[in-house]
Amino acid sequence: MQWQSPPLTKLYSGGGSISVSLHGEKAVFSELASTYPLKLLAPYIHDKTALVYLLSYGGGLVGGDEVDLNVNVQRGARLLILSQGTTKVFKTRIGRRQASVHAKGLASGLPSSQHDTTASLTQQTIAFRIAPDSLLLLLPEPVTCFRDASYHQRQTFHVEGNGSLVILDWITSGRISRGEEWVFSRYHSTNEVFHDGKRVAKDIMLLENQELGPHIPERPLRERLKPYSCYAMVIFYGPQTRPILTDLASRYDQITIFKEKTPAQLIWSLSPIEAEDQGAVVRVAGLETEIVKNWLKDSLSHLEEAVGRDLYRRAFV
Repeated sequence: MQWQSPPLTKLYSGGGSISVSLHGEKAVFSELASTYPLKLLAPYIHDKTALVYLLSYGGGLVGGDEVDLNVNVQRGARLLILSQGTTKVFKTRIGRRQASVHAKGLASGLPSSQHDTTASLTQQTIAFRIAPDSLLLLLPEPVTCFRDASYHQRQTFHVEGNGSLVILDWITSGRISRGEEWVFSRYHSTNEVFHDGKRVAKDIMLLENQELGPHIPERPLRERLKPYSCYAMVIFYGPQTRPILTDLASRYDQITIFKEKTPAQLIWSLSPIEAEDQGAVVRVAGLETEIVKNWLKDSLSHLEEAVGRDLYRRAFV
């Protein structure tokens, strides 16, 4: 599967492009462009590491918004991608935000009825290329879907040679203070990792509030996912992640499983990706988002060695 970055002239509404390279021993942006409702902010570069925030105008995404981003981390560079606050997905509504009509859909000549079927869905598609000797750290805040929202995310990662990555993908139950706990319509997130063209990992999370079938008792998401209100998935791949994986594997081997009267505040698992110790997938669930965040901050602390303490501290605030 080949990775391609589109020319800037072909960016449609919601499109974006990031390309980071090295100029001597300093990271530089050879491309940094985005269109509404996507906004890219690059406030900081530290030696070989560049920082980009993924933002959205208005503080969130609504039904009909589409984000299509391409990211290229060139040889030797490091890129840290964060977001400010949770990625809010507002409730489904008929029609699109006026300024976010997707030009690709209109240009395709599809019938208006087919355009309408996607008008209520919020979509985000990101393709990453991680060149040899480079490092990608994708550490956004969690996604929070509001009542009746529908969200579809697809992220593909193309690692070349000894490139490395850490991918964090997590979701909260919603606005608990307003009585919204797992009451969104649909959440679908797919992450695929390819190494030199070969797929080495694929993770899918699909959560739906709908009937499962005529003969299956209806159980809302809240019942299926309780007692936990935050779920996270982290993919590690490449040689620069080995110190973290060594530490996590040691901690995981020490876990003792026994029956408890009350649910644990946090549970987690570790699954290796390949026999050659190239990577692993970690899954975490916690009673509260802050519990999961604190666990992640502690467990990923080895990343300070790669990007520096100041940058790393921005990831879990």
